[in-house]
Amino acid sequence: MTHSVQGRSVVITGGSKGIGKGIARVFAQAGAKVAIFSRHGEEAELAAKEVGHGAFGLPADVTSPGALERAMEEVARRHGGIDVLCANAGIFPAAKLEQMSSADWDYVMDTNLKGTFNTVKAALPYLKTSNQGRIVLTSSITGPVTGYPGWAHYGASKAGQLGFMRTAAIELASHGITVNAVMPGNIVTEGLAEAGPDYERNMTASVTLRRLGSVEDIGHAVLYFASKEAGYVTGQTLIVDGGQVLPESLMALS
Repeated sequence: MTHSVQGRSVVITGGSKGIGKGIARVFAQAGAKVAIFSRHGEEAELAAKEVGHGAFGLPADVTSPGALERAMEEVARRHGGIDVLCANAGIFPAAKLEQMSSADWDYVMDTNLKGTFNTVKAALPYLKTSNQGRIVLTSSITGPVTGYPGWAHYGASKAGQLGFMRTAAIELASHGITVNAVMPGNIVTEGLAEAGPDYERNMTASVTLRRLGSVEDIGHAVLYFASKEAGYVTGQTLIVDGGQVLPESLMALS
């Protein structure tokens, strides 16, 4: 599977940290030509240096169609096109409903949901000319499957991505482009330490495999959807959560 992405041009939004950087690392190690997008160009460049294997970083805010178009054009110029788009950029500021403002809601939707549309739209001219066009969205179990206090806007945006995915998969099939999504559970990222040891302990206790996932766990799932071998898979989701959504309650894991 990894050989079928070798030499492929891959764009990863939100790739300067967390899951995005893990995806970039997996693709780079598989021999893909990786471009990392981030709102902050310096962070994208630093992440690219860490990833290595010829990866490079570009500034591109997913809420700015113009910035995305310019960045995609630069990737196509350097790599000769774009074969794989990993629409990973997302934010998750917490706010309970009573405290959440319309601006809070719009901020999350503009980045997570509208940002997905903006990113796909900007990449389409290049994906249509690829003989292995792939779009992989980073959704979440939160929203489509589960809920969590403070994340009503986040959950709605992640569920919305899946609605977008299904219609996009139909529309883009005539161009040979597949559109799929990964749905991560609790993953170890830079922000985990800020949540504190109690949070990590409680989250780990709720996972059937008794461990939190790594960013590479998500990266390998994305790699599958981007592979030649997944060419007959479109409009589908893959939960990568260590079995977190399986038990009816924590009593099932005792």
